[in-house]
Parts: sequence; C-alpha cells; structure tokens
Amino acid sequence: MADIEPYESALDAIPGAHPYPRTSRYHDAEIGVHRQADGTEVRYTKRRLLPPLDDTGQDAAAHVVGAGERPDLLAQRYFGDPGQWWQIADANPVLDPRELTDEAGRVIDIPLAGGFPQGDRRV
Repeated sequence: MADIEPYESALDAIPGAHPYPRTSRYHDAEIGVHRQADGTEVRYTKRRLLPPLDDTGQDAAAHVVGAGERPDLLAQRYFGDPGQWWQIADANPVLDPRELTDEAGRVIDIPLAGGFPQGDRRV
C-alpha cells in the first residue's frame, strides 16, 4: 500500500480536534482546564518542557552561522519549513531565538531528524 499516515493525522484536518497542528511545538503540550467561580471552563496550554539535550552531539549537527542568517532561514534549509525554527532554538541554550544568529561565526546545533526523544524532558 502507498504511504498510509497514522490515524491521528486525519484528526489534524478537523477544527477543534487538536488545539495545535502536528508541526507546532505545542502539539504534545498538555491542555489544562481552569474552572472559574461561575463554573465557566477556561482551557489553557500547560508549560512546555524542553527535551533533554544530548551532550555527545549525536542528536545534532554543528552549523557555523553566516552573516545575514536567521533561525527561520536555517529551518527552511535544514527542515524544508521555516516554521520549524523552534526546533533549532530548543537544541541551543538561548532565551531569545534571535541570539542564535546574531553573531556570524557562532556554532549552533541543528537537531537531526528524530533527534529529540519524547518522554523524559528537562525543565
């Protein structure tokens, strides 16, 4: 049979089935429910914890930042989707993703496909 996508992917096309698309960094985040005093339920996304970084470098490739590069351009180059810049940000210890490329010559990690395990996560 031709490439069959997992059952869950069919739900991505249904509005409201998943609060975030599969490509979002929040796709696997837990959704919480807060009940106000009047009984109204307010849904929210719980804190997203980053996966553990691999100190051996086996889950990432090194990239030397060139002049004029941006996280979204690197995501397009490595993943084929500029919206995946957050994967590069998650693989590097920065608070602001612009720090990744603000200095030419800086070496940053580019996560390899499947490089971030699901499950155990760091705070």
